[in-house]
Amino acid sequence: MLTSSSSPILMMVAIILTMMSSYAALDLLSLLNSTERNKHFLFLGGTFSMGIGIWVMNFFGMLSGYMNGSMSFHLPIVLLAIIIGISFTGMALYLMTGKSISKANLLIGSFLITMAVFSNYVIGMYSMNLTAHYNQLIMLLTLILVFSGFLFSFWLLFYTKSLVKTSYAWLKPIGAIIISASIVQGHILFIRASEFEIQQQSALQQPPSENFIFYLILFVAVIILGGLISSSALISNRLAISDTSLRDITTALDVSSIVAITNPQGRITYVNDKFVEISKYSEAELIGQDHRILNSGAHSKGFFKDLWATIGQGKVWKGEIKNRAKDGSFYWVYTTIVPFFNKNGKPYQYVSIRTDITARKTAEESLKNSLKELRDIKFALDQSSIITFTDEKGRITSVNDKFCELSKYDRNELIGKDFRMLNSGYHSKMFFKELWQTVLSGNVWQGEIRNKAKDGSYYWVDTTIVPFLDDNKHPYQFLSIRNDITERKKQEETLHRQDKLAAVGQLAAGVAHEIRNPLTSIKGYAEFLQLDEKNPERLEFLDIILEELDRVNSIVEEFMVLAKPKAANLEEKNIVPIIQNVLNLLSFEARKKHVRLLFSADQEIIQVECDEDRLKQVFLNLVKNGIEAMPNGGDLSVFVNVRNSKVEISIQDSGIGIPQEKIKKLGEPFFTTKENGNGLGLMVTFKIIESHNGSVYIESEVDKGTTFNIVLPARPA
Repeated sequence: MLTSSSSPILMMVAIILTMMSSYAALDLLSLLNSTERNKHFLFLGGTFSMGIGIWVMNFFGMLSGYMNGSMSFHLPIVLLAIIIGISFTGMALYLMTGKSISKANLLIGSFLITMAVFSNYVIGMYSMNLTAHYNQLIMLLTLILVFSGFLFSFWLLFYTKSLVKTSYAWLKPIGAIIISASIVQGHILFIRASEFEIQQQSALQQPPSENFIFYLILFVAVIILGGLISSSALISNRLAISDTSLRDITTALDVSSIVAITNPQGRITYVNDKFVEISKYSEAELIGQDHRILNSGAHSKGFFKDLWATIGQGKVWKGEIKNRAKDGSFYWVYTTIVPFFNKNGKPYQYVSIRTDITARKTAEESLKNSLKELRDIKFALDQSSIITFTDEKGRITSVNDKFCELSKYDRNELIGKDFRMLNSGYHSKMFFKELWQTVLSGNVWQGEIRNKAKDGSYYWVDTTIVPFLDDNKHPYQFLSIRNDITERKKQEETLHRQDKLAAVGQLAAGVAHEIRNPLTSIKGYAEFLQLDEKNPERLEFLDIILEELDRVNSIVEEFMVLAKPKAANLEEKNIVPIIQNVLNLLSFEARKKHVRLLFSADQEIIQVECDEDRLKQVFLNLVKNGIEAMPNGGDLSVFVNVRNSKVEISIQDSGIGIPQEKIKKLGEPFFTTKENGNGLGLMVTFKIIESHNGSVYIESEVDKGTTFNIVLPARPA
């Protein structure tokens, strides 16, 4: 049997060194999950520190119990104990540092580190030339207790991931105490379960009296452990500073941005509170899922394929993504995805930083819809109305196609001009003055305007002018919406004339017969007196009486036509020779007054249904009026054109013209612009054209001439 001489100081040093090494090991291992660099160094440092701690406790504990000089140790076997202990410890800790730790890992790891303690004890005894006899029951109980201690500490530190959470940093010293207690307890119980005998010393064995080696080993162990602890403390301090900066950055990001971290497979490993808030999923529901849980269906597969191709190449991806929250609502995020690489150049995680842009996208969508509505309204207006924009000075800035079509001006001819280029002379200066006063005061103006096209024709537009006001309530532009009412104005003019004709017809019906009978008697007596009268002066008076009677009779005849118009005997005729015949009849009278008659027809045969005699009466009347309107000579042109199943006949003179205020009265009974006229000729003309299902409208400018336009239905040739 071997007697012992205990050294409490050496035992206390061994326990302290064991605790220091355990804490240093846990500190280094905790850094494995906080950094991507120097992982091998941290793992080897932690393994070496834990292995040295186990060896120190067993070796120095045994030395502390046998300081009586009867014992020696074998240095190579001591080194073998250290290597085997570190190897078992490394295998155990390797199982504890994986990304996924199972219960099997816990059991196997706890068993391996228990074997590290047991192997150090057994090999340590042989290194000191001791032969042991074991109490198997106590030895088994000791192994179970040591295994249980390591199992509990590993479960607490690694299985629950508590070691990587800064809020549980106090677990490192607690874990170091539990591990140290397991090692110390194992050593003491192994000693209690063993009886030792000293073997014969060999040449390689060193007696304990040579304290130099012992203290050298002790010194080296302290230096190694101190270096490990100092390195661990330095690294921890640097990481603490980095963690502080990282927490500050994380806090700022959490307040301002939506942050998520995914692994290389796209599985979510971290989300911040704003991610949870906007997605309406809990953190537990998101961790381990991929982003397909948020897929709104708004983006194509190609969209996400390009995204993954970009970040897979190590490039940063930026773009807008529409996601779907847990409650089914949609939200938009502007996303930046940054890939992070390990030392092999492969992505090990992706950090996504998002900004909520739902409000902006909603506003964009609303603006898009508003613009679409405006385009639709503009399209509808362009199809139905004449649109112009003018600046505050009345200069045209924009016109649509219908304006160009109606005015017959090209767009480039209109831009930059004002509306005076369309002035027909029909409206007074006061009319336009009141118009401008209305719109400049910010009010909408509505009315009817007659304009003059580029080709000299006239057209009427129903006009609404809307002023657009700036912040100071001053107009900065005007929108004019016009509708072509030329046909309506012609119809109104026709109806107006028809009303007058009806009134004259009623008058004629009442008095024509009463006037005609006395006229016949007067004419008969005048002709009878003329037969026996020899006095030249009286004969002259009788001639005047007969001429005036003929004039009165012609008026009565016209009254009769108005009162009881004959039914038109319509036959299909070529109107071209009818007009040429009338021009031939009046050619002599035209030459006497130095008037040149011009005729133009776009077709040789233009068929209409007409009463030829009555239509000749119309042309005779209008051509004679044109000749009489040019006392100093000029050109009288007759144009015949077929347009849209209508025959348009224009009789245009270059005479003195008719003022606008008198044009409206043309065709009224007894209104005439000629000295010897009575106005009934035009009334009859309008009545005849009306009976042919046609219409007449007049265009005139003072000192430029007058145009009578007759429109009749065309017949296919």
